[in-house]
Parts: sequence; structure tokens; C-alpha cells
Amino acid sequence: MSAHPRTLEELGWPRILEALAGRCRTAGGKALAAALPFLDSPAEVREALLRLAEARSLSESRTALPIAAPGEPALALERAAKGGVLDPLPLRDVAVLARSAARTRAALSPRQADLPRLWALAGTLSDAERLADRIEAAIEPSGAISERASPELARLRDRARGLHRAMKVRVESMLGDESVTRHLRDGYFTIRNERYVLPVLASSRSAVPGIVHNASQSGQTLFVEPDGMVEMGNELAIANAMAAEEEERILRDLSSGVTARSTELTRDLETLSALDLLEAQAILASDLDASAPEVVAPGEGISLRDLRHPILVLQDKKVVSSDLRLEPPARALVVSGPNGGGKTVAITAVGLSALLLKAGLPIAAARGSRLPFYPSVRAAVEEHGDLARDLSTFTAHLTAVRDIAAGAGPGSLILVDEIAADTDPREGAALASAILEEFLDRGATVLVTTHLDELKALALSDPRFANARVGFDPERLAPTFQLHLGSPGSSSAIEVARRVGLPEPVLDRARAALSGRGGALGEALRTLSEERARLEAQRAELAREAEGARRREEAAARREEAAFRAEKEAAARVAASLAEEVESAREEVRRVLTGLQAAPTVRKASEASRQLEEWAGSLEKASRVAVSQASAAPEAAPGGAVEPGVRVRVASLGQEGEVLEVSGDEAVVRLGGLRVRRPLADLLPLRGKAKAANLARARDDRLRAAEQARPAPLTSVSRRLDVRGMRVDDLLREVDAFLDRLFAEGALDVVILHGHGTGALKEALRNHLKESPYVGAFRRGDPQEGGDAVTVCAFRR
Repeated sequence: MSAHPRTLEELGWPRILEALAGRCRTAGGKALAAALPFLDSPAEVREALLRLAEARSLSESRTALPIAAPGEPALALERAAKGGVLDPLPLRDVAVLARSAARTRAALSPRQADLPRLWALAGTLSDAERLADRIEAAIEPSGAISERASPELARLRDRARGLHRAMKVRVESMLGDESVTRHLRDGYFTIRNERYVLPVLASSRSAVPGIVHNASQSGQTLFVEPDGMVEMGNELAIANAMAAEEEERILRDLSSGVTARSTELTRDLETLSALDLLEAQAILASDLDASAPEVVAPGEGISLRDLRHPILVLQDKKVVSSDLRLEPPARALVVSGPNGGGKTVAITAVGLSALLLKAGLPIAAARGSRLPFYPSVRAAVEEHGDLARDLSTFTAHLTAVRDIAAGAGPGSLILVDEIAADTDPREGAALASAILEEFLDRGATVLVTTHLDELKALALSDPRFANARVGFDPERLAPTFQLHLGSPGSSSAIEVARRVGLPEPVLDRARAALSGRGGALGEALRTLSEERARLEAQRAELAREAEGARRREEAAARREEAAFRAEKEAAARVAASLAEEVESAREEVRRVLTGLQAAPTVRKASEASRQLEEWAGSLEKASRVAVSQASAAPEAAPGGAVEPGVRVRVASLGQEGEVLEVSGDEAVVRLGGLRVRRPLADLLPLRGKAKAANLARARDDRLRAAEQARPAPLTSVSRRLDVRGMRVDDLLREVDAFLDRLFAEGALDVVILHGHGTGALKEALRNHLKESPYVGAFRRGDPQEGGDAVTVCAFRR
């Protein structure tokens, strides 16, 4: 058996099942919850956790499955399967079941991809809504058979109602007849055995002829159906009997429909019960704020983060969470500390978590926890003496430990509270050590609580043991309920005694007795505990410093990224400004050329030549800035703060320099032989120090590159432009620039070589030349010039 019934009781497993059943909606779900089984393997547990995760995602999205809660459909289905006729209310239960199955299947069908495991269950549900429609149309929620069930039933009931009305009129007329009423006990009529009767005095029996159906207890009143109403009463009885037969026929017909589908409806009931249980498990997991741990083998240790006792959480108590770890090679955790401090809560929380996991449920711990799948869980937590059986508390404890030892083996989880207590401490410690070593030799994992110093010292000599303590606040003289790993705890018995009010002289005497004998080991353990606490504080401080360094590094990276973006934005602004200047210069060239074409004179030509030189200077400046920015692009990674001696880029000028001084939000920067004052926002720090020689050399290189990029002087060869193979858009731009340059240098005509090709390039060129302000006339080339493969243009004069 994976968990002894006594272990389940002591760990509180029945309360978990009770909480689970209380969250179910159907009788079938509650029954499954009350008998929730433990799974046989880690693979089954992992699959159950995945299935529950789907149910939890559905539940936490505030989507409830349309599972209704019928009464006892299982009994009705069992009777129908044997061919029995069902009563109206059980038929209604079956209708609720059939409709719930169809609606649940319809609700999950669109989410098959998101919830494959839930759909694996819901996909088997049948669609018996037509049967449900028939039943609900024939039977009212109260259980009465509706007249809608059949026209014959409606006719018979209408006939019965008509007879009732006629008989009521007849009997009321008789009550108005003085010759009748003087023989009656009272002036009323009543119904006995579906017959209308009058209360006739026994002494006047012969005065009112009819059939006696009953008498009063005194015998002085007879209930007589008058002869004039007997025939009508017979007709009413016949109508009621025929209606009852029709109702029986309707029930047989509906029951036969249930019989035909009893097998699939029984399966539907089982599936809906399983889905109801899954929903209840999801709600319980959310209420516990539980999470699915990593399921590992017993030898891989325990690591539980923010562990809480699930029963305390369900009781809405304020629970102090703790981390609990037991890493290989350690397989025994010795928990010590003050009485009432939560030692038992700590180990039973682990035991309950192991049981929850074995049942395929998440545990009340944070994500990232790790818990082995233990085939066997056994506990000795609450042993009490029994005078009737001549058992002391110590004897009862040893009996429980003996029973645990009988079933202990590899993969067992054993929990023992206050092991070997209630006896001589030295003998108890020796016995407890031997028991624990026996458990470990058998391959079990053990969690124990103790006040024995000898057990606390085991972790110092045997790597299979580890210590943990429950904290104690010396100022409040109260436990903190927080579990601390790696060090033993003091029982703090004297401090607890002070808290409950024992006299101070008694406490002083106890301290003196403790320091005089038997306290050396305890003192050594306390010293060790204090040293470990000091090291833990140092480790925490180093961790905080490392975290601070990491945050500072991240902040520096963010500043670097911001500076990089600022440079990009500044470069974009400069480029936009230069583009505006170039476009303005081009517009000015167009204006000058238009003036020359309108009235060409030598003076205007000279003025145009001067303006064109200025435009060429603007292009040269734009070229220099572009070359400067392009050469700096690979080095765009910012350095640090702007301070004297730092190399920076002046974003608005596209040049590098050295910061000479910083004043407020401005800085003086040396750019070659110049000094400029620029806002700090316009400066981008670069890695490395500024070097004037490099800056000057870079500037000279850029000027040479710009000089080489200027148009060459007009020569006899430059009158010919080859545009073969160009696209039309590129050709037109190249031709305009070519004509613009040669017109400014005084050429008379030019030759444009475009080739034959398809003729599209030639046609586009000549159409464009017709609109050109530079060209006075153009023609195809002579044979010696290239024929129709060239176009010769003459400038306007």
C-alpha cells in the first residue's frame, strides 16, 4: 500500500478529499473525489498534471463547463438497461444528463487544439438532446406528465375536467334544494374516492338515496353519493382510468428511448463526473495558489519554494511560507527549534505535498519546485498512550515506528515527529540515531523533528543528514514559524517558559543547571548556528552587491543605447537640412537658366556662371559632411560621460573633436585648429581619447575625397555621354546633369550615345529633350557619328 490509512489520517488527507468533494457539482464527481486514487508512476502523475493545467486555464478564465447536477441518474439508467419503466422524476434526471453531455461537448469542441486532454474526454460524449427534448416536453419539472405528451392524454383530461364541472354544478344545485339540505349535517359537498358526496345525517339515510362511500368516526354522518350523480361519477372514473393508462404508455415509450441509449448515457455520466472532478481539482488548486512541481526520482532530492501547509491555507489562516531543500547526498532532514514553532507543520506539509502529487494534484508551493514521486509515504505524527491497552506514549510511538520500519524501502518517504521522545534523552538519542540510520540504509528519505542535540549533531559527521531549524524571535519570545536550512535550532525552552509566565527565580535556576551539566554539545551547536548565520548574512550582502552591480551595468547599457539613438536622430536632422539646402540650390539653378533662356546676354551668362560656382561649393560641402558621417558610422558606439579629454562627435557638424572644458549644459570642443562651443545634447561621447593629428589627417582625407568627387573640367572627350543599358529614370537624371554641366562651361553641342535596342530608351530621351531648357535643337547622328544610335544636341544661345 502506497500510504497506510493511519498515515493518511495523521497527515490530514481526508480533509483534502473533503475540500475537493465540496467543490464538485455532481453526485458522481463527489463520489470520485471521496475515493480519489493514488497514481502508480511519475509518467501518470505528469499526464494528470497536464490535464489539470488545461482544466485550470479554463476555470481561471471564468469559463465553467455546462455540467448540470441531476439527482440519481445512475439508478435510473441501471433500471432502464434492464427494460424497466422509469418514473417521471428519474426520467427528468436522465434528460438533464443527456442535455448536459451534449452541451459540454459543444462547449469544448471549438477548443480542441487548446485543450486536447479535456477534449479527449469530452469528445466521447454523446448527443442525446432529442431524447432530452422528448422527456422535458412530456414531463414537467415537478414530475407531472404534461398534456403535451400526447393528444389522447389531452383529450381524456379535458373530458375529465368537463365532467368535474358538470358534477359540481349538479351537486351545488342539490345543496340549494331545501328538501335535501334539511337532511344534511352541513351545507357543503366533498369528494371521497373521486366521487362527489354529501354529508347526510345517519337518521335521514333513506331520505337521500345513493351510494354510501364513507362515514364519520361517530357514525352519525354518512357520505352519500346521490343517485343522480352516480352515472356521471362512473364516467369520470372511466376517463381518469383511461388517462392513467395513457400516462403509463407515455412513460413506457420514454423509458424505451432511455433503454436504447442506456450504455452511452452511462458512459456520459462517468465522463461528466470525471470532468466535474477535474473542474473541482482546478478550483482547489487555485484556492491553494498551487503549482505543478518538477516530478523527479526519489534520489534527486527535494526543493520546495514558498511551501505552505495546504490545510492551513484552506482554513484561511495566515501561513508563513518557507523554502525546504534536501539535496543529495543528504536524505534525512532533522528539524529542530522551539515548541509550538511549526516543526510538525513543516514536515507534514512535505508529506501532504507528496500525497497530492501522487494523486496527480499540484502542491501549495511556488513554481520551480522539485518533488520526487515517492511510491510509499508513511508517518508517525500523533501517537497517544492507551491505558486500556497498557500503552504509554513512548510505547505507542515505538509501535508506530516499528510498523513504518516494516514497510520502509527504496523510494519511501518517512515522517516522524519528535522521534524517541518521552524517555531518557541519552537512550532516546541513541535509539533515534539507530532508527534513522536503519531507514537510510533501506534507501528511504526521512524527515524528523527533535529536541535531541545528538541528532542535530549527526549532520556534522554524516553527509546523509542535514539540519533545519524553526526561527525564534528573542525580543518577542515567540517562534517565527520560518524554516531556516543548514543549521540546527535551540528548543528555547527557558524563553518559552518565560513567555508563559514562570517565575524568574525558577528560570535562573534552570539556566544554572543547564550550564553546569550536559550543555556543551548544545552550546557548540548554537555557536555553529551563529557562525552559519553570520556567513549567510555575508552571502546575502554579497548577493545584494552583485545585484546592484548588475543593475548599474544595465543602466549604463541603457544610457549607451539612448546616446546611440540620439546620434542617429541628430544625423537624420543634419541629412534633412542638407537635402533642403541642395534642393534650394537646384531651384536657384533652374531660375537662373530660365532667365538666360528668356534673354541671353553676356552679363547674365557671367552672373549665372558665378551662381553655379556657389552651387558647386554647396554640393562640395554636402559631400564633405556625408563622407565624414560615413567614415564615422562603424564607430557609432558611444563611450561615456562628456568631460575634458573625451573624444566626441559634434552631431550637427558631423565632425569629431576633443572636449576642452565643460560648463553647465555646454562644452568647448576643439575641431582641428578651431574651438567651438556646443550644447552637451549635440555631443556624442566616443571610446578612446582624441588625437589632433588623426583629426587633421581625417579632415584632409575627406577634403581630398570631396575634391576627387567634383566634376572634371570639360574636354573634347567629355562632349559625349554614353547612356546605353540605363533605365529610363536613371538616364533622364544623368542627361540633365550632363547638359547642365556642359551648358555652364560654354559647350555648343553634345553627343548622347543610347544605342538601338528596342527603341524605348531613344524615344524617352528625345521626348525629354523636347522639353529641356538647355537644348535649342537635336537630331539623329550622321553615319560617321553613329547614325540613329546617337542623338546630337545643340544648346540654346
